[in-house]
Amino acid sequence: MGPPLKLFKNQNNHQLIQGRLGHKPMVSAFSCLAVHESHWTKTIPNHKEQEWDPRKLDKYAGIFRFRFWHFGEWTEVVIDDLLPTINGDLVFSFSTSMNEFWNALLEKAYAKLLGCYEALDGLTTTDIIVDFTGTLAETVDMQKGRYTELVEEKYKLFGELYKTFTKGGLICCSIESPNQEEQEVETDWGLLKGHTYTMTDIRKIRLGERLLEVFSTEKLYMVRLRNPLGRQEWSGPWSEIPIVLPTHPSRLLLGCQCLVTSVGMSLEDFCRNFHELSVCRNVNNPIFGRGCYNNRDTFLQNPQYIFTVPEDGHKVIMSLQQKDLRTYRRMGRPDNYIIGFELFKVEMNRKFRLHHLYIQERAGTSTYIDTRTVFLSKYLKKGNYVLVPTMFQHGRTSEFLLRIFSEVPVQLRELTLDMPKMSCWNLARGYPKVVTQITVHSAEGLEKKYANETVNPYLVIKCGKEEVRSPVQKNTVHAIFDTQAIFYRRTTDIPIIVQVWNSRKFCDQFLGQVTLDADPSDCRDLKSLYLRKKGGPTAKVKQGHISFKVISSDDLTEL
Repeated sequence: MGPPLKLFKNQNNHQLIQGRLGHKPMVSAFSCLAVHESHWTKTIPNHKEQEWDPRKLDKYAGIFRFRFWHFGEWTEVVIDDLLPTINGDLVFSFSTSMNEFWNALLEKAYAKLLGCYEALDGLTTTDIIVDFTGTLAETVDMQKGRYTELVEEKYKLFGELYKTFTKGGLICCSIESPNQEEQEVETDWGLLKGHTYTMTDIRKIRLGERLLEVFSTEKLYMVRLRNPLGRQEWSGPWSEIPIVLPTHPSRLLLGCQCLVTSVGMSLEDFCRNFHELSVCRNVNNPIFGRGCYNNRDTFLQNPQYIFTVPEDGHKVIMSLQQKDLRTYRRMGRPDNYIIGFELFKVEMNRKFRLHHLYIQERAGTSTYIDTRTVFLSKYLKKGNYVLVPTMFQHGRTSEFLLRIFSEVPVQLRELTLDMPKMSCWNLARGYPKVVTQITVHSAEGLEKKYANETVNPYLVIKCGKEEVRSPVQKNTVHAIFDTQAIFYRRTTDIPIIVQVWNSRKFCDQFLGQVTLDADPSDCRDLKSLYLRKKGGPTAKVKQGHISFKVISSDDLTEL
């Protein structure tokens, strides 16, 4: 081990070096951490008090404190000021400035958290950033997204990145390296394969009149990238115009803010040159659990979590994390489990656990892999969704952490009950004896009073005092709903009523309804019935019909 460290503020530009035994992802994570002060001040608390000051030698104790987001909790790690060396040289990451050691100390603290330096092997830059900041990470395949071909998708990506960055999120990107020989090989435009770059800014720049003729556009979409190693810079368009980073007062203290200049790049070149994008967003809704059986008979014994998407078209990112067992290899513990999760779209009023899957719409499936974290990113329609985490090894259980990111509140909560509780109130009113699920597929041929009338239909599904309302379909007399509802009924004498309404500015218009007994003995196939006026199944027929499927059961745990 080397001698006690002396920490001074450095007044010069410097670079970070991986070191002969260091980990390249660590260097990239240091650079990313430095982008937003709100993140690195969490990881390095009270940094000014910890700085070595030759004028206050009596206060220097040779210890340093760091904080990491470890499996859902902020954990403080305390280390001394000794670092591993060989012949006086640091063997893990270090700065080219001889009196800057924050990155080396941070790496040591992180290795202590995980058990040893060896535990850093195999961690990705994204894993480390999440542990440094508590963000939720999404990996974007740039080639799969076809952002260079689809203009609309490209600008949608820009909007998401801009929103993430301005809200304190962190973004890094890399170029695929097909094999080990091509690691760190320079591309034709000066970028390095297999190397992670940090996004330090993203802007939409409006051009003045003099520049409109030059660029043939009113706006430029630009990103600014930093290479933490400080070598091999972008040599394509805009590379000849260095973009000077503002000198932050903390830059000299935090050793990972390593370069004073970065280069700009257009959005088109960014999408064309980089293959993978890691977007780390701020989120604060962790749910802990234990479970995971991957077997058809026991799958639904896993924990089940429901959330609500309040409007169509919102992007939802779901992340499932297990405890990283690789850190316990030296103790004989196994590698990570193969984990994943399934997502189902369920009834709009679902309150109890799923018991069978044949009636549920599968909305998505994550990758099943033995990484620390798996995620799924999807644009979802309005409605309720149930997420079921699982693991591939049959008969195994493990702790996990579930997090969800969305621009709108989704009210993530666990489903714990199998059916309505037995209570004095239930017994007095009558405990449910029948469970019924209804799926209304469509309403077609709806009434129009005159040819150019706008019809905006929606459904109201009623059972006793409980009702479910579907989203409004715009300007159509042939509406596709696929709306589901589930009801626990005391008796089949309480009918299920499906009403179709026309949403209007001042007063909604009733278009018709159907009344259903929904007996357990009824056929479960898709049916179609004409709409009628109010008054029951024998009321006068109105224009239009609905297609639906009803499933009823005496077993309250069938659906």
